[in-house]
Amino acid sequence: MSDSIVIIPTYNEKENIENIIRYTFKLKKEFDILVIDDGSPDGTADIVKKLMNEFPKRLILEQRQGKLGLGTAYIHGFRWALDRDYQYVFEMDADFSHPPKKLIDMYNACCNDGADVAIGSRYLDGKISVVNWPIGRVLMSYCASMYVRFVLGVKICDATAGFVCYTRRVLEKMDFNKIEFVGYAFQIEMKYTAYRLGFNIKEVPIVFTDRVLGQSKMSMKIFKEAFFGVFKLKFRNWKNY
Repeated sequence: MSDSIVIIPTYNEKENIENIIRYTFKLKKEFDILVIDDGSPDGTADIVKKLMNEFPKRLILEQRQGKLGLGTAYIHGFRWALDRDYQYVFEMDADFSHPPKKLIDMYNACCNDGADVAIGSRYLDGKISVVNWPIGRVLMSYCASMYVRFVLGVKICDATAGFVCYTRRVLEKMDFNKIEFVGYAFQIEMKYTAYRLGFNIKEVPIVFTDRVLGQSKMSMKIFKEAFFGVFKLKFRNWKNY
Protein backbone atom coordinates (compact mmCIF):
# COMPACT_ATOMS: atom_id res chain seq x y z
CA MET A 1 0.00 0.00 0.00
CA SER A 2 1.21 3.48 -0.87
CA ASP A 3 1.48 6.25 1.72
CA SER A 4 -0.61 8.43 -0.63
CA ILE A 5 -4.14 8.17 -1.96
CA VAL A 6 -5.84 10.25 -4.65
CA ILE A 7 -9.57 10.77 -4.18
CA ILE A 8 -11.48 11.22 -7.45
CA PRO A 9 -15.21 12.00 -7.13
CA THR A 10 -17.17 11.04 -10.24
CA TYR A 11 -20.55 11.63 -11.78
CA ASN A 12 -20.86 10.67 -15.45
CA GLU A 13 -17.15 10.51 -16.23
CA LYS A 14 -17.07 7.44 -18.48
CA GLU A 15 -15.07 9.32 -21.13
CA ASN A 16 -12.27 10.18 -18.70
CA ILE A 17 -12.09 7.76 -15.80
CA GLU A 18 -10.03 4.95 -17.35
CA ASN A 19 -7.48 7.35 -18.84
CA ILE A 20 -6.98 9.31 -15.63
CA ILE A 21 -6.53 6.10 -13.62
CA ARG A 22 -3.99 4.62 -16.04
CA TYR A 23 -2.07 7.89 -16.30
CA THR A 24 -1.82 8.22 -12.52
CA PHE A 25 -0.69 4.64 -12.05
CA LYS A 26 2.15 5.21 -14.54
CA LEU A 27 3.71 8.00 -12.47
CA LYS A 28 7.12 7.32 -10.91
CA LYS A 29 5.71 7.93 -7.44
CA GLU A 30 3.16 5.30 -6.40
CA PHE A 31 -0.31 6.56 -5.58
CA ASP A 32 -3.41 4.57 -4.70
CA ILE A 33 -6.73 5.83 -6.09
CA LEU A 34 -10.13 5.99 -4.41
CA VAL A 35 -12.99 6.69 -6.81
CA ILE A 36 -16.19 7.89 -5.17
CA ASP A 37 -19.04 7.57 -7.64
CA ASP A 38 -22.41 9.18 -6.98
CA GLY A 39 -24.57 6.74 -8.89
CA SER A 40 -23.42 7.72 -12.38
CA PRO A 41 -26.05 6.49 -14.88
CA ASP A 42 -23.45 6.41 -17.68
CA GLY A 43 -21.60 3.36 -16.30
CA THR A 44 -18.57 5.11 -14.79
CA ALA A 45 -18.57 2.72 -11.83
CA ASP A 46 -18.65 -0.32 -14.12
CA ILE A 47 -15.47 0.88 -15.84
CA VAL A 48 -13.76 1.27 -12.48
CA LYS A 49 -14.85 -2.20 -11.39
CA LYS A 50 -13.22 -3.75 -14.45
CA LEU A 51 -10.00 -1.87 -13.81
CA MET A 52 -9.95 -3.04 -10.20
CA ASN A 53 -9.17 -6.54 -11.50
CA GLU A 54 -6.09 -5.12 -13.21
CA PHE A 55 -5.02 -2.97 -10.24
CA PRO A 56 -6.00 -4.92 -7.13
CA LYS A 57 -5.55 -3.09 -3.82
CA ARG A 58 -4.32 0.08 -5.56
CA LEU A 59 -7.72 1.02 -7.02
CA ILE A 60 -10.77 1.27 -4.76
CA LEU A 61 -14.36 2.16 -5.58
CA GLU A 62 -16.92 3.57 -3.17
CA GLN A 63 -20.43 3.88 -4.60
CA ARG A 64 -23.08 6.21 -3.24
CA GLN A 65 -26.74 6.44 -4.16
CA GLY A 66 -27.57 9.72 -5.85
CA LYS A 67 -25.72 12.93 -6.57
CA LEU A 68 -24.82 14.05 -3.05
CA GLY A 69 -22.33 16.81 -3.77
CA LEU A 70 -18.60 17.29 -4.14
CA GLY A 71 -17.97 18.21 -0.52
CA THR A 72 -19.70 15.16 0.92
CA ALA A 73 -17.81 12.94 -1.54
CA TYR A 74 -14.47 14.26 -0.34
CA ILE A 75 -15.46 14.04 3.32
CA HIS A 76 -16.45 10.42 2.69
CA GLY A 77 -13.03 9.87 1.11
CA PHE A 78 -11.14 11.63 3.91
CA ARG A 79 -12.79 9.44 6.52
CA TRP A 80 -12.08 6.33 4.46
CA ALA A 81 -8.39 7.29 4.13
CA LEU A 82 -8.02 8.10 7.83
CA ASP A 83 -9.34 4.63 8.67
CA ARG A 84 -6.30 3.31 6.79
CA ASP A 85 -2.64 4.26 7.07
CA TYR A 86 -2.46 6.96 4.40
CA GLN A 87 -0.28 9.94 5.24
CA TYR A 88 -1.06 12.11 2.19
CA VAL A 89 -4.57 12.51 0.83
CA PHE A 90 -5.18 14.22 -2.51
CA GLU A 91 -8.18 15.76 -4.22
CA MET A 92 -8.20 15.54 -8.01
CA ASP A 93 -10.80 15.82 -10.78
CA ALA A 94 -11.34 13.01 -13.26
CA ASP A 95 -11.26 15.16 -16.39
CA PHE A 96 -7.51 16.00 -16.67
CA SER A 97 -8.10 19.65 -15.79
CA HIS A 98 -5.70 18.90 -12.94
CA PRO A 99 -2.43 17.54 -14.43
CA PRO A 100 -1.75 14.21 -12.65
CA LYS A 101 2.03 14.60 -13.02
CA LYS A 102 1.81 17.51 -10.57
CA LEU A 103 0.78 15.07 -7.84
CA ILE A 104 4.48 14.42 -7.37
CA ASP A 105 5.31 18.12 -6.86
CA MET A 106 2.50 18.46 -4.35
CA TYR A 107 3.64 15.32 -2.55
CA ASN A 108 7.19 16.68 -2.34
CA ALA A 109 5.89 20.00 -1.00
CA CYS A 110 4.35 18.14 1.93
CA CYS A 111 6.75 15.25 2.39
CA ASN A 112 10.04 17.11 1.86
CA ASP A 113 9.38 20.85 2.11
CA GLY A 114 7.37 21.07 5.31
CA ALA A 115 3.93 21.97 3.96
CA ASP A 116 0.83 20.64 5.70
CA VAL A 117 -1.38 21.48 2.72
CA ALA A 118 -0.24 21.77 -0.91
CA ILE A 119 -2.47 23.48 -3.45
CA GLY A 120 -2.20 23.06 -7.22
CA SER A 121 -2.51 26.76 -8.01
CA ARG A 122 -3.74 28.36 -11.24
CA TYR A 123 -3.05 31.92 -10.10
CA LEU A 124 0.28 31.91 -8.31
CA ASP A 125 2.10 35.25 -8.13
CA GLY A 126 -0.51 37.03 -10.22
CA LYS A 127 -0.10 34.73 -13.23
CA ILE A 128 -3.18 33.12 -14.75
CA SER A 129 -2.39 29.57 -15.92
CA VAL A 130 -5.67 28.40 -17.44
CA VAL A 131 -6.16 26.86 -20.90
CA ASN A 132 -9.39 26.56 -22.92
CA TRP A 133 -11.66 28.47 -20.56
CA PRO A 134 -13.76 31.32 -21.97
CA ILE A 135 -12.49 34.68 -20.73
CA GLY A 136 -15.65 35.23 -18.68
CA ARG A 137 -15.11 32.10 -16.65
CA VAL A 138 -11.42 32.86 -16.16
CA LEU A 139 -12.25 36.30 -14.81
CA MET A 140 -15.01 34.91 -12.58
CA SER A 141 -12.66 32.32 -11.07
CA TYR A 142 -9.72 34.70 -10.68
CA CYS A 143 -11.86 37.41 -9.11
CA ALA A 144 -13.42 34.82 -6.79
CA SER A 145 -9.98 33.97 -5.43
CA MET A 146 -9.16 37.66 -5.00
CA TYR A 147 -12.49 38.15 -3.22
CA VAL A 148 -11.70 35.28 -0.83
CA ARG A 149 -8.27 36.74 -0.06
CA PHE A 150 -9.78 40.15 0.64
CA VAL A 151 -12.70 39.01 2.82
CA LEU A 152 -10.95 36.25 4.75
CA GLY A 153 -7.49 37.78 4.87
CA VAL A 154 -5.68 34.63 3.74
CA LYS A 155 -2.57 34.75 1.57
CA ILE A 156 -3.75 32.03 -0.80
CA CYS A 157 -3.69 32.87 -4.49
CA ASP A 158 -6.07 30.10 -5.57
CA ALA A 159 -8.47 29.59 -2.69
CA THR A 160 -11.09 27.90 -4.89
CA ALA A 161 -8.67 25.29 -6.29
CA GLY A 162 -9.83 21.69 -6.30
CA PHE A 163 -6.38 20.10 -6.71
CA VAL A 164 -5.05 19.71 -3.18
CA CYS A 165 -2.89 17.51 -0.96
CA TYR A 166 -3.72 17.28 2.74
CA THR A 167 -1.39 15.62 5.18
CA ARG A 168 -2.90 13.19 7.64
CA ARG A 169 -2.27 15.53 10.58
CA VAL A 170 -4.44 18.22 8.99
CA LEU A 171 -7.40 15.94 8.36
CA GLU A 172 -7.12 14.39 11.82
CA LYS A 173 -7.37 17.86 13.36
CA MET A 174 -10.48 18.87 11.42
CA ASP A 175 -14.01 18.25 12.63
CA PHE A 176 -15.74 17.16 9.43
CA ASN A 177 -19.15 17.54 11.07
CA LYS A 178 -18.54 21.30 11.08
CA ILE A 179 -17.78 21.52 7.36
CA GLU A 180 -20.96 23.13 6.02
CA PHE A 181 -20.60 23.49 2.28
CA VAL A 182 -20.89 20.87 -0.46
CA GLY A 183 -20.13 22.74 -3.70
CA TYR A 184 -17.61 25.36 -4.80
CA ALA A 185 -17.48 26.82 -1.27
CA PHE A 186 -16.29 23.49 0.13
CA GLN A 187 -12.83 24.08 -1.31
CA ILE A 188 -12.65 27.53 0.29
CA GLU A 189 -13.90 26.23 3.64
CA MET A 190 -11.33 23.42 3.79
CA LYS A 191 -8.41 25.74 3.08
CA TYR A 192 -9.63 28.42 5.46
CA THR A 193 -10.15 25.83 8.19
CA ALA A 194 -6.57 24.58 7.74
CA TYR A 195 -5.36 28.18 7.85
CA ARG A 196 -7.31 28.96 11.03
CA LEU A 197 -5.91 25.81 12.65
CA GLY A 198 -2.40 27.13 12.01
CA PHE A 199 -1.21 24.73 9.34
CA ASN A 200 1.43 25.61 6.75
CA ILE A 201 -0.12 26.01 3.29
CA LYS A 202 2.01 26.01 0.14
CA GLU A 203 0.94 26.59 -3.46
CA VAL A 204 2.44 24.64 -6.34
CA PRO A 205 2.07 26.14 -9.84
CA ILE A 206 0.02 24.16 -12.34
CA VAL A 207 -1.49 24.75 -15.78
CA PHE A 208 -5.22 24.12 -15.55
CA THR A 209 -6.70 22.78 -18.80
CA ASP A 210 -10.47 22.71 -19.21
CA ARG A 211 -12.01 19.33 -19.85
CA VAL A 212 -12.16 18.04 -23.42
CA LEU A 213 -14.59 15.19 -22.74
CA GLY A 214 -17.72 15.10 -20.60
CA GLN A 215 -19.80 17.87 -19.05
CA SER A 216 -18.76 20.49 -16.50
CA LYS A 217 -20.54 20.33 -13.12
CA MET A 218 -20.27 24.10 -12.47
CA SER A 219 -23.55 25.99 -11.99
CA MET A 220 -24.75 29.41 -10.80
CA LYS A 221 -26.11 27.75 -7.64
CA ILE A 222 -22.62 26.49 -6.79
CA PHE A 223 -21.12 29.93 -7.47
CA LYS A 224 -23.69 31.66 -5.25
CA GLU A 225 -22.96 29.22 -2.43
CA ALA A 226 -19.32 30.23 -2.58
CA PHE A 227 -20.01 33.97 -2.78
CA PHE A 228 -22.24 34.11 0.27
CA GLY A 229 -20.44 31.28 2.07
CA VAL A 230 -17.28 33.38 2.39
CA PHE A 231 -19.10 35.77 4.69
CA LYS A 232 -20.38 32.90 6.81
CA LEU A 233 -16.80 31.70 7.20
CA LYS A 234 -15.63 35.20 8.07
CA PHE A 235 -18.02 35.46 11.00
CA ARG A 236 -17.95 31.86 12.16
CA ASN A 237 -17.25 31.29 15.84
CA TRP A 238 -13.94 29.41 15.85
CA LYS A 239 -13.51 29.23 19.63
CA ASN A 240 -14.88 25.73 19.99
CA TYR A 241 -13.57 24.31 16.75
